[in-house]
Amino acid sequence: MAKPMTKTQLVAALAEEMGSDKKTATSALDAMVDIITKEVSNGGAVTLPGVGKIYCRERPARMVRNPATGEQIHKDADKVVKMTIAKALKDSVNG
Repeated sequence: MAKPMTKTQLVAALAEEMGSDKKTATSALDAMVDIITKEVSNGGAVTLPGVGKIYCRERPARMVRNPATGEQIHKDADKVVKMTIAKALKDSVNG
């Protein structure tokens, strides 16, 4: 498996693709992250065409087990961020 692309590498690739400098690409990437974070944290969802959908899901309260001791513990309800991958991306990876 290849190493994940770092933010620096992503900014450089984005700047090259946009035909602009790294400062502009960094601003664009940071703005996208801020928008996605605000929308998902407020209970909404964001669809990135060709990539997927990022959304927040609530998990109910439940009993969990500590694997070290086997003790049952009550875990309160919480929220988790999920992402559904777009079919186009799945097909490009598998095809």
